[in-house]
Amino acid sequence: MSEPIKLYLDEDSQRNSLIRALRARGIDVTTAMEADLLGRLDEENLDYASAQGRVLFSFNRGDFDKLHRIYLTTELHHCGIVVSDQLETGVILRRLLKFLNARTAQDMQDWLEYLSNWR
Repeated sequence: MSEPIKLYLDEDSQRNSLIRALRARGIDVTTAMEADLLGRLDEENLDYASAQGRVLFSFNRGDFDKLHRIYLTTELHHCGIVVSDQLETGVILRRLLKFLNARTAQDMQDWLEYLSNWR
C-alpha cells in the first residue's frame, strides 16, 4: 500500500489556520517552528523535511525551484516540494487536499509540484 504524504510547512507557510485545518482532516503536518528551524536556510529546511520523510510546503516558489534544480543536478535527493502563491487559506486548503488525495509519498520523491496545478 502506498504511503500518504506527510507535510512539513516551512517558516513562510506555517499559518495557524492552515495547520489546524489540515490536522483536523487527519493530515500529518509539522512546522519549522515545531522543528526549531525558524530563520534557517532553505537547504536546512529541505534536508530536515527529507530526513523526516516529509514533503516540504512553501510560498517561497523561486528559491525552492532553484534548490530543486540544484538537488537534481548534484544527485542529492529530497522527499518532495510543493510550492504555492500566497492565497487565502481556504483556497490553499482545497488545493492541498486535492493534491494529497491524488499523490503518494512515493510519487513525490525528488519532485517539485506547483499547487496552482490543483485548482
